[in-house]
Amino acid sequence: MTTAMCPGSFDPPTNGHIDIIERCAAVYDRVVVAVVSNPSKNSMFSLAERIELLGASLDGLDNIDLVSFDGLLVDFAAEQQVDVVVKGLRAGSDFDYELQMSQMNSHLRGIETVFMPTSPDWSFVSSSLVREVARLGGSVGDLVPPPVAAALEEKLA
Repeated sequence: MTTAMCPGSFDPPTNGHIDIIERCAAVYDRVVVAVVSNPSKNSMFSLAERIELLGASLDGLDNIDLVSFDGLLVDFAAEQQVDVVVKGLRAGSDFDYELQMSQMNSHLRGIETVFMPTSPDWSFVSSSLVREVARLGGSVGDLVPPPVAAALEEKLA
């Protein structure tokens, strides 16, 4: 049994996140969706809300565990018996950052990272852009799952 981990802040979860997680669920036996708890970050959604939104957006996938963590990703991956970390890449700039992180993770714990290219449909989408467009009154309903669109509307009402 191979276990993959898809870590992120998911603030909010986007269709790009969901695409990567669903594709991982089709490849790996078990997928740990690890939502980082970062109290120093000014998140739009609480940790509990982000986990709830992911759960509602990933309904029907039975090989996914939604969990939160803080601290080093590699330590949490070891606790969860993760075989590989999967990171979605939108562009070359993502690769530069993620390659450095993957090499550090390999150095610290020997864990490997697999890079999965984002679908071209979602390569321009990021949580920060979704938050900005939503705060400014723009429509983001086609960029996020329906439960997230509803939560954004409620949060910004």
